Amino acid sequence: MDYGLLIASIALTVFGLIMVYDSSVVQAYKDFGDKYYYIKQQLIWVVLGYFFLTFFAFFNYENFRKLALPILAGSFLLLLAVLIPGLGTAAGGAHRWLKLGPVSIQPAEIMKLASVIFFAAIFEKKPRFAPFALVVLAASSIIGIFQRDLGSTVVFVLISLAMFIGSGANLGYIWLMLPVSAAGFLFFVLSSAYRKQRVLAFLDPFADPQGFSYHISQVLIALGSGGLLGLGLGQSRQKFEYIPEVTTDSIFAIVGEEFGFIGALVLIGLLTFLIYKGFKIAEAAPDRFGKLLALGLTIWLGSQTVVNLGAMVSLIPLTGVPLPFISYGGSALLVNLVAIGILLNISKNTNR
Repeated sequence: MDYGLLIASIALTVFGLIMVYDSSVVQAYKDFGDKYYYIKQQLIWVVLGYFFLTFFAFFNYENFRKLALPILAGSFLLLLAVLIPGLGTAAGGAHRWLKLGPVSIQPAEIMKLASVIFFAAIFEKKPRFAPFALVVLAASSIIGIFQRDLGSTVVFVLISLAMFIGSGANLGYIWLMLPVSAAGFLFFVLSSAYRKQRVLAFLDPFADPQGFSYHISQVLIALGSGGLLGLGLGQSRQKFEYIPEVTTDSIFAIVGEEFGFIGALVLIGLLTFLIYKGFKIAEAAPDRFGKLLALGLTIWLGSQTVVNLGAMVSLIPLTGVPLPFISYGGSALLVNLVAIGILLNISKNTNR
């Protein structure tokens, strides 16, 4: 078993808990009268997540071959349920959450895991089924568009591209996918004034600091305020309701503000190490299914990291993608830890 990967995931999760508490105290006290509200919620998900990590670390990954289609079908149903009034809830212009009693989940996060498992199973011995995989990608992307969830749609496309290439499938399908994806992206952006404003804010983050570029301008102010060594843990000024989504999509801004360039670099280094370990597990996997599964899981975690950090430094428009292991949110953390558990099992079988 790859203990380096396990230790990296634990370190990231612990740091994530520290940052969730640090970034949420103001909002938690204002909204709930309890500054520990968000950290208590996140701790529950951490305990649940490590239970599943342990389970899947000892659950033979080869069983996912038979479970791939049922898992995909169940994830699709959850994704569709978000669009049902009364079940799905919206925030920030996006319909991403499914309300199940006292718990809200993001089916798109589960769908990312399900799509990796499905693509690994279908490409293991049957790359000729690539057209069917394209149908799955298209359906996921269309649902993402209706949910107004650009970030998840981008991650779906990146996962699919990597697994198509990694499987050795006909590259003609890749050339088909690229223009279709580009056309879908343009439609997605141009069909909404809100998303057009996000692109304009990306092009000039300080064009309208009190209007459409407020979010990214406040993020950049936080990062700039951190300097080389940061203001110190707990000393952020921007968490006082200046930055939107401060505990979720924008939590890296608080990391940069409090720990500075050096601290942000250490966090990026730890995330990079985890992704590197994932690629090494894929390279050494004992069979084709294990290689594709490990590759897909690693690309998924890596693409989410790159998309989130890229948005925070204005290399790409803001997308609403959480930072793995660090951002507040139970669904994302849970499936991230499940992915680590599966990677650990693949490495365990490699070393057997």
